[in-house]
Amino acid sequence: QYKFDFDTTFDPAEDTIIERDGAKLVVDNISLDLLKGSEIDYGESLMEAGFKVKNPNATSSCGCGTSFAI
Repeated sequence: QYKFDFDTTFDPAEDTIIERDGAKLVVDNISLDLLKGSEIDYGESLMEAGFKVKNPNATSSCGCGTSFAI
């Protein structure tokens, strides 16, 4: 599962910042390889709103789309 949270700290020895179109994403270096090649987007619809992650490294997922295997 993916966890998104607001953070006010950044440790350059342990974190990587990815910035695009004015948005900044901080990823811990352990997770960075697991997210390599992923697309992260925000979407809204009548039923839901939130971030979506398309991870090409995921080999399988559950029916609800919240769990996956690498």
